[in-house]
Amino acid sequence: MRIDVAVNGGEAELRSLLDWLRRDPAARRGAHVELVQAEPAPGQMGMLTDVLQLVTENAWSAASFALALSTWRQTRPHARRITVRRGDLTVDLDGGDDEELRRLIDVLERPAAAPDSDRDRDRQADGEGR
Repeated sequence: MRIDVAVNGGEAELRSLLDWLRRDPAARRGAHVELVQAEPAPGQMGMLTDVLQLVTENAWSAASFALALSTWRQTRPHARRITVRRGDLTVDLDGGDDEELRRLIDVLERPAAAPDSDRDRDRQADGEGR
Protein backbone atom coordinates (compact mmCIF):
# COMPACT_ATOMS: atom_id res chain seq x y z
CA MET A 1 0.00 0.00 0.00
CA ARG A 2 1.29 3.48 -0.88
CA ILE A 3 0.45 6.50 1.26
CA ASP A 4 1.39 10.11 0.52
CA VAL A 5 1.67 12.65 3.35
CA ALA A 6 1.84 16.41 2.79
CA VAL A 7 2.44 18.95 5.56
CA ASN A 8 1.53 22.62 5.46
CA GLY A 9 4.74 24.45 6.25
CA GLY A 10 7.13 23.42 3.53
CA GLU A 11 10.04 21.10 3.09
CA ALA A 12 11.53 21.71 6.54
CA GLU A 13 8.36 20.36 8.17
CA LEU A 14 8.35 17.32 5.86
CA ARG A 15 11.98 16.60 6.70
CA SER A 16 11.18 16.88 10.41
CA LEU A 17 8.32 14.39 10.01
CA LEU A 18 10.54 12.11 7.91
CA ASP A 19 13.17 12.05 10.69
CA TRP A 20 10.45 11.44 13.29
CA LEU A 21 8.99 8.48 11.41
CA ARG A 22 12.43 6.99 10.74
CA ARG A 23 13.12 7.04 14.49
CA ASP A 24 9.74 5.50 15.35
CA PRO A 25 10.19 1.71 15.84
CA ALA A 26 6.70 0.80 14.58
CA ALA A 27 7.07 2.94 11.44
CA ARG A 28 10.53 1.49 10.73
CA ARG A 29 9.19 -2.07 11.00
CA GLY A 30 6.10 -1.54 8.87
CA ALA A 31 6.89 1.04 6.21
CA HIS A 32 9.57 2.40 3.94
CA VAL A 33 9.44 6.21 4.18
CA GLU A 34 11.05 8.66 1.77
CA LEU A 35 10.70 12.25 0.57
CA VAL A 36 9.50 12.39 -3.05
CA GLN A 37 7.97 14.83 -5.50
CA ALA A 38 4.28 14.17 -6.06
CA GLU A 39 2.71 14.68 -9.43
CA PRO A 40 -0.27 17.04 -9.66
CA ALA A 41 -3.63 15.28 -9.52
CA PRO A 42 -5.13 14.32 -12.91
CA GLY A 43 -6.55 17.40 -14.64
CA GLN A 44 -4.75 19.71 -12.24
CA MET A 45 -2.07 22.10 -13.40
CA GLY A 46 0.66 23.18 -11.09
CA MET A 47 4.11 22.60 -9.76
CA LEU A 48 5.33 19.37 -8.30
CA THR A 49 5.17 19.34 -4.53
CA ASP A 50 7.21 17.46 -1.97
CA VAL A 51 5.45 14.72 -0.01
CA LEU A 52 6.46 11.88 2.22
CA GLN A 53 5.71 8.59 0.60
CA LEU A 54 5.20 5.49 2.73
CA VAL A 55 5.18 2.06 1.18
CA THR A 56 3.85 -0.39 3.73
CA GLU A 57 4.31 -4.06 4.29
CA ASN A 58 2.35 -6.75 6.12
CA ALA A 59 3.53 -5.49 9.53
CA TRP A 60 1.74 -2.19 8.92
CA SER A 61 -0.31 -0.68 11.74
CA ALA A 62 -2.52 2.24 10.76
CA ALA A 63 -3.12 3.06 14.43
CA SER A 64 0.63 3.26 15.14
CA PHE A 65 1.12 5.53 12.12
CA ALA A 66 -1.77 7.80 13.19
CA LEU A 67 -0.33 8.01 16.70
CA ALA A 68 3.14 8.84 15.34
CA LEU A 69 1.66 11.62 13.17
CA SER A 70 -0.33 13.02 16.08
CA THR A 71 2.64 12.91 18.45
CA TRP A 72 4.94 14.61 15.91
CA ARG A 73 2.34 17.32 15.31
CA GLN A 74 2.21 18.06 19.05
CA THR A 75 5.96 18.72 19.06
CA ARG A 76 5.67 21.49 16.45
CA PRO A 77 5.57 25.13 17.61
CA HIS A 78 2.69 25.87 15.20
CA ALA A 79 -0.17 23.56 14.31
CA ARG A 80 0.35 22.19 10.82
CA ARG A 81 -2.29 20.78 8.51
CA ILE A 82 -1.37 17.24 7.51
CA THR A 83 -2.93 15.71 4.41
CA VAL A 84 -2.79 11.95 4.05
CA ARG A 85 -3.71 10.39 0.71
CA ARG A 86 -4.17 6.73 -0.08
CA GLY A 87 -5.23 6.22 -3.67
CA ASP A 88 -8.21 8.48 -4.23
CA LEU A 89 -9.02 8.82 -0.51
CA THR A 90 -7.81 11.88 1.38
CA VAL A 91 -7.91 12.81 5.06
CA ASP A 92 -6.95 16.26 6.34
CA LEU A 93 -5.76 16.51 9.93
CA ASP A 94 -6.30 20.06 11.16
CA GLY A 95 -6.73 19.74 14.90
CA GLY A 96 -5.45 16.25 15.58
CA ASP A 97 -8.48 15.35 17.69
CA ASP A 98 -9.65 11.79 18.26
CA GLU A 99 -12.31 11.98 15.52
CA GLU A 100 -9.72 12.97 12.88
CA LEU A 101 -7.42 10.16 13.96
CA ARG A 102 -10.30 7.64 13.80
CA ARG A 103 -11.13 8.80 10.26
CA LEU A 104 -7.48 8.43 9.25
CA ILE A 105 -7.24 4.92 10.68
CA ASP A 106 -10.50 3.95 8.98
CA VAL A 107 -9.26 5.15 5.57
CA LEU A 108 -5.90 3.41 5.97
CA GLU A 109 -7.45 0.12 7.06
CA ARG A 110 -10.06 -0.07 4.28
CA PRO A 111 -9.56 -2.70 1.62
CA ALA A 112 -7.80 -1.17 -1.36
CA ALA A 113 -10.25 -2.31 -4.03
CA ALA A 114 -13.76 -1.34 -2.92
CA PRO A 115 -16.45 -1.17 -5.62
CA ASP A 116 -16.87 2.35 -7.01
CA SER A 117 -20.40 2.84 -5.68
CA ASP A 118 -19.38 1.79 -2.13
CA ARG A 119 -16.22 3.89 -2.24
CA ASP A 120 -18.08 6.99 -3.47
CA ARG A 121 -20.73 6.57 -0.77
CA ASP A 122 -18.06 6.14 1.93
CA ARG A 123 -16.10 9.17 0.72
CA GLN A 124 -19.21 11.34 0.82
CA ALA A 125 -20.15 10.09 4.28
CA ASP A 126 -16.64 10.90 5.55
CA GLY A 127 -16.58 14.35 3.94
CA GLU A 128 -13.81 13.25 1.62
CA GLY A 129 -13.44 13.50 -2.10
CA ARG A 130 -12.65 17.16 -2.10
